[in-house]
Amino acid sequence: MPSTAVAGALARACHPGPTVAVTLLATLLAVSAGAGPALVVAVAAAVLTGQLVIGWSNDLVDRDRDASSGRTDKPLVGGELSVGVLRRAVAAAAGTTVVLSLLLGWVAGGLHLLLVVGSGLAYNVGLKATAVSWLPYALAFGSLPQVAWWAGGSGPVAWAELGMPSAAPWWATLAGALLGVGAHLLNALPDLAEDERQGVRGLPHRLGAGPVRRLAPLLLLAGVVLAVLGPAGGWPLGVPGLLTLVLAVALAVLAWTLPGRAPFVASMGMAVVAAAALVVG
Repeated sequence: MPSTAVAGALARACHPGPTVAVTLLATLLAVSAGAGPALVVAVAAAVLTGQLVIGWSNDLVDRDRDASSGRTDKPLVGGELSVGVLRRAVAAAAGTTVVLSLLLGWVAGGLHLLLVVGSGLAYNVGLKATAVSWLPYALAFGSLPQVAWWAGGSGPVAWAELGMPSAAPWWATLAGALLGVGAHLLNALPDLAEDERQGVRGLPHRLGAGPVRRLAPLLLLAGVVLAVLGPAGGWPLGVPGLLTLVLAVALAVLAWTLPGRAPFVASMGMAVVAAAALVVG
């Protein structure tokens, strides 16, 4: 198979939407945490390779399930990639993300490897089919602000004198975790029926489509509120903060009331608002 074809198949097998979104979020968080250009690039590269490990390993683990579902759009199922090629890609990405993560410092690198990449792998190999399927998302997204903060060297003078930055604000971690769980619910929503047929019984499947449609916007709205109020220290808010809250509430109302696919689209919009609020905060 030509190398360009393999490269294209690998790009589609890595779950490009989530991979790009998480990498972009981590990069912007690093910028907002005060990381210099070199560290911003290192954060972006480490998170990108980590997401490649998660995405590619997911297709390896789910190969038989995807095949039985007729998912020929998956390069591994459609024959565009072999198991050997994908395994070698996972191994190469894993080695690269270890090296790149350590360049961020032992705290930021350790958090990335253990709580971001490690959580993604734990989800792939079993937690996705359990009632705690939400936990890897909460840990991974809640850890991203911490990775960016420690890599950026942010923190009060008392910590800086010891050569160590302080942890990111608690509200950033909690807002990230809420964003992650909301994203998990939204990501699972379109495939609930097929997943259940395959024996996957994560939290979204146990709740059902109706409750998921109501809960996801609520979690995302809570994340936006935290991300807006946290850095402001509460009320009163400036005009940008108020407008962000109004937009988030409006999208939540649309997600709870509109029929068809509109609630899903509105909830995705809320996820974008929550991520943006977290970065700006």
